[in-house]
Amino acid sequence: MTGRSTLAVFEYHLSGYRRVWRGTVFSSFVMPVLFFLGMGLMVGEYVDRGGALDLPYAQFIGAGLLAFTGVQVAMIESGFPVLGNFKWHKIYYGMAAAPPRVSDMIAGQLGYISLRVLVTATAFLLVMIPFGAVASAGAVFAPLIAVLVGLAVAAPMFAYSATIDSPNLMAIMFRFAQLPMMLFSGVFFPIEQLPGGLQPLAYALPLYHGVELCRAVVLGAAYAGSAWPIAAHLGYLLLWVVAGFALATVRFRTRLAR
Repeated sequence: MTGRSTLAVFEYHLSGYRRVWRGTVFSSFVMPVLFFLGMGLMVGEYVDRGGALDLPYAQFIGAGLLAFTGVQVAMIESGFPVLGNFKWHKIYYGMAAAPPRVSDMIAGQLGYISLRVLVTATAFLLVMIPFGAVASAGAVFAPLIAVLVGLAVAAPMFAYSATIDSPNLMAIMFRFAQLPMMLFSGVFFPIEQLPGGLQPLAYALPLYHGVELCRAVVLGAAYAGSAWPIAAHLGYLLLWVVAGFALATVRFRTRLAR
């Protein structure tokens, strides 16, 4: 992997995004913000009355949605765009005929996705502040955590997108991977409220670890924390990134060799 080739791939994707960024505003930013306002403030008023949590529900769900925003943007950018660059646009085949290697293609596009997640998560964090959903100065690190959990999802998603040929299989991934991840990773309620048999599933999902890390930095002392230490959350997410990158490299090479 060479720095110059990786940067060239990054610049290619960034220049393409400049032409289509308006079409991504709703799915990447507006929809999560609406979710936060509707669930965190309106539904949160009823949750707070019942005293179900030790902190305001807006704070609880805000940090969770910030982490999920990273996952959502990452999955969108590593799904159909990767499949399309193989199946319809043949972009990767053109790159393969130029200096960039497979590792450069993947690293450059992951760098672009990281920037997308960073900007979106930062904007989401700024929206949370006026509503009292940020309780610690450590929140400045939350967008970086969103980037990490986004990469933990995007890297293996690259491998999946490079393997399939049907858009229907991509839709299945969003329905049966992204949606359950959102529901069972502690975004909307503590995973301790899940049936005992489902709690290990939550621990296995990368989003859970991103949610816990975001809550730790956004809420500080106001959040009791989880049974996992911060280093374990970080290590688990890095494992997903490294393993996903390695698998994506294999799948890219296999498809380019067809």
